[in-house]
Amino acid sequence: MTAAEKKLWDECLRTFPLRVLRQKPIDNFIVDFYCAKLKLVIEVDGDSHFTDAARIKDEKRTNILQGYGLTVIRFINDDVLNNFEAICQSIHSLIESPPF
Repeated sequence: MTAAEKKLWDECLRTFPLRVLRQKPIDNFIVDFYCAKLKLVIEVDGDSHFTDAARIKDEKRTNILQGYGLTVIRFINDDVLNNFEAICQSIHSLIESPPF
């Protein structure tokens, strides 16, 4: 896991009120985090995701995952590391207002 993924797991998702899995295989992908109860995929993107080719690849991946009825949310490493409380609040708010 990257430093941002580790922080999000250790300080937020590991004790999330609903079960969250790390590195969950779905189709031909391995998603960073997955909550089955919310049908939620959480991705934490680093610098390698900021190229045009990577953006296209991520968009296709997101569309495929959404085709399974999943909601995909993405955060960038910098936001997780520097705006951590807001990131955790946005994830926790999904319990009160689930995307399904």
